[in-house]
Amino acid sequence: MSICDILDLDEIVKEASSQFYNYFKSKPCVCSYAPGRVNLIGEHTDYNDGFVLPMALPMVTVMVGKKNNDKECHIVTVCPSADNPKEVKFSIPTPGIENTNLKPGKPMWANYIKGVITNFKGQLNGFNAVISTSVPVGGGLSSSAALEVVTYCFLEKLNDEESCVGLAEKALACQKAEHDFLNMPCGIMDQFISLMGKKDHALLLDCRSLECELIPLKDAKITVLITNTNVKHKLVESQYANRKKQCEIAAKIIGKCSLRDVTLTDLQNHRENLGEEVYRRAHHVVSEIKRTTDAAEALKNEDYEKFGFLMTGSHNSLRDYYEVSCSELDTVANAALEVDGVYGSRMTGGGFGGCTVTLLKTDAIKKTVENIKMKYENPTFYVCRPGDGAKAIRLT
Repeated sequence: MSICDILDLDEIVKEASSQFYNYFKSKPCVCSYAPGRVNLIGEHTDYNDGFVLPMALPMVTVMVGKKNNDKECHIVTVCPSADNPKEVKFSIPTPGIENTNLKPGKPMWANYIKGVITNFKGQLNGFNAVISTSVPVGGGLSSSAALEVVTYCFLEKLNDEESCVGLAEKALACQKAEHDFLNMPCGIMDQFISLMGKKDHALLLDCRSLECELIPLKDAKITVLITNTNVKHKLVESQYANRKKQCEIAAKIIGKCSLRDVTLTDLQNHRENLGEEVYRRAHHVVSEIKRTTDAAEALKNEDYEKFGFLMTGSHNSLRDYYEVSCSELDTVANAALEVDGVYGSRMTGGGFGGCTVTLLKTDAIKKTVENIKMKYENPTFYVCRPGDGAKAIRLT
């Protein structure tokens, strides 16, 4: 496949609005969008109180709709799958009445929405809505966080009131939705960047303090290439939770609150007590936290050679120490690195499939795509620059 055209936001809004009219025979009056993200470096560090360096993508999830006259939510997705039907209805919870509380169920995608509604800080009303997205589902580009964040922003806009909470609190509410309704113990990165992304900037986020710093990524001679392997191994969810548990065990044995406070010397001193597997997991996290802050500094200085070197080191660590890569990701990352003008390449996201992210010279895009296609069958490519975070849109 060739490089994919990324749907313009206006096109997605138009599609969602048209589908809304088809289903509900009226025009929507509320619209919000939230982007997916790609993490440039800092993988599996967010739930260890570490640093991450993501950027918001131009691929977004859009939600359009309006209040209805009952207590029901009626939601339609334009992007259903075979085992996740496109339509769902449920009643909104009534405060103080336990038997009206929302519970996880089918379809799976609706659980993200139910979780956000449960954790929403504001007035709830019944509504009709349509959801459309250009974020690849299951590709490690955080389609789930985009859905959570767009739902929160939609609920705020539905009441046309000023938000009563800050962006960090919204991100935490969306994260809790995923913990409670999807049983996925994710960190805060995905929800945070979906809310706080800024065009032409990456975001260095301290996942402990939630302090963040925008890092310019404006150089037109430099491009981010995302390559979707279009494979997703079933290990990802069970192994994610397993890796998180191993990190907690390592920190406890060393006597620290989290791996953020651990040094490589600490790891070496406790290696025998940790056991080889837990040691390797912790080694990745501790070294990745350092790589991430070093990479942010390199990006500030436009030192793309160093940034790329750190990206590639991250992939090697994820492959050898954290063991969340796979042959498909390794093949694509290695193929990118064979091309002149490529600074660095690595897997991104939870692992076991999904996407790689590559930093390269803009004039090297064509050769890089061609070389990956020679080495790997059926990739999908996205050429991206950093986009803005979630927003409400006025419909005309």
